[in-house]
Amino acid sequence: MTRELFWLTLTVIFTGLLWVPYIVNRCQVRGLGGAMANPSRNDKPQAEWANRLMFAHDNAVENLVIFAPLVLILNAIDYSTKWTVLACAVYFWSRVAHLIVYTLGIPVLRTLAFTVGFIAQAVLALAIFKIL
Repeated sequence: MTRELFWLTLTVIFTGLLWVPYIVNRCQVRGLGGAMANPSRNDKPQAEWANRLMFAHDNAVENLVIFAPLVLILNAIDYSTKWTVLACAVYFWSRVAHLIVYTLGIPVLRTLAFTVGFIAQAVLALAIFKIL
């Protein structure tokens, strides 16, 4: 496994687990039966942090759709540099930071974490064209 694929694997696992705290909060607020029921306008609202975490999860999934193909394309063309490895690691940690600051409700840091992840994706795109 390449180092880029290692970081992609960690990112996929991380993204795949982000729903767990949200559902735990839903069970705490609505009970197990309420958590498994169909959504209703009369449902008790979840904690604000849980709602923000779900938005962070949605954003992580949306960006995984971009990150994963970039890494897989690099793997397919057998192209790896210290910059592509660094970009993948930076992307992963920017997503972790994004989740934390989004869940805590810190808007400026949230945007910075997102931007760092975007730049990491741009590095990977440039590497595919061997510009970097």
